[in-house]
Amino acid sequence: MKNILPARAIALARILAATGLFQLAGCGSGENDTAALPKPKVEVSRPMQREILETDEYTGRLQAVESVEVRARVSGYLKQILFTDGGRVRRGDLLFVIDPRPYMARLQQAQAGLERARSRLKLAQNHLQRAESPLKEQAISEEEYDTRRQSLAQAMADVESAQAEVDLARLNVEFTQVRSPIDGRISRKLITEGNLVTADTTVLAGIVSVDPMYVYFDADERALLKYRRLELAGERKDGMPLEMGLVDEQGYPHRGYLDYIDPNVNADMGTVRARGIIANPDGLMEQGLFARVRIPGGHRHQGLLISDRAIAMDQGKKYVMVVTSDQRAEYRPVTTGRLQDGLRIVSAGLSPEDWVIVNGLQFVRPGTPVEATHIDMPGATR
Repeated sequence: MKNILPARAIALARILAATGLFQLAGCGSGENDTAALPKPKVEVSRPMQREILETDEYTGRLQAVESVEVRARVSGYLKQILFTDGGRVRRGDLLFVIDPRPYMARLQQAQAGLERARSRLKLAQNHLQRAESPLKEQAISEEEYDTRRQSLAQAMADVESAQAEVDLARLNVEFTQVRSPIDGRISRKLITEGNLVTADTTVLAGIVSVDPMYVYFDADERALLKYRRLELAGERKDGMPLEMGLVDEQGYPHRGYLDYIDPNVNADMGTVRARGIIANPDGLMEQGLFARVRIPGGHRHQGLLISDRAIAMDQGKKYVMVVTSDQRAEYRPVTTGRLQDGLRIVSAGLSPEDWVIVNGLQFVRPGTPVEATHIDMPGATR
């Protein structure tokens, strides 16, 4: 009897055979494609070597060196306002005028009282002089002479008192003109003309100084100790220099110095309040603005800098790719610092002889053969 395979088994065998042939053909095609792929083209640069100064960076707020609430020193009705809201004023500028007429009248009254006191003084002097001869001739008693002498002393005291009344009245007349006590920028007027002003109570406006400005920030305990040690070592004889940048500025274009460190450390936060002073000749800075502060906190030394575009992240760790002598990409973990001159400081992981991939990093993996072109490090500002 013949072994006859069912028709379905024969068909299945033919399908399996065909599938195996196709898979073999596919594998062979993939190997040829891989071998034919071109090498990724990348651009590489050597790290730049520059002098680096270790710095500490903080955030803070600007504050005026002087801040004044303008108040009147005499009471009265406000007659004139002589400034523009938000404008610049100088020390001695006339800002407000209080109706001076009541005080002018008091001054005239005090001057009249002074003249009366002077007249009484002259009369007392004459009486005493006329009593000297009769006293020698014993025509009058010594008691009467003493009375006239006491009257002269009283008249002299009355003149001094009247003179003080005149001085006070004249001073009050001057106080009807409210002048700026400092140079700076004035706020809006807080009271309008015609209102009653109460001496030493009514706030008329506020003035804050403009140049220089303070910048306040909080530093940690380690930084405080580092600055103290630098001062003790004599490396900061001229004071601790300070650089500052505003929120819309690149880098730290403003220069100043650290002029105050609070003697009390915040035990809860482990920080200390510090203050720098910054020149502001053009009036750009305003009280309350956010500021970035940088302070040199170490020694100058040679360091390596690379472009930020060469740095990638792998599970929270930074790395770069360098091209080896056999033209393959190699993975290098790096430790980076702040920006300087448009480049990132690399404190560990690279040497000056390494060729770092700065363009084309996304096309390579560790061990990938590459076609490298040497260029200058991009991004340097000087």
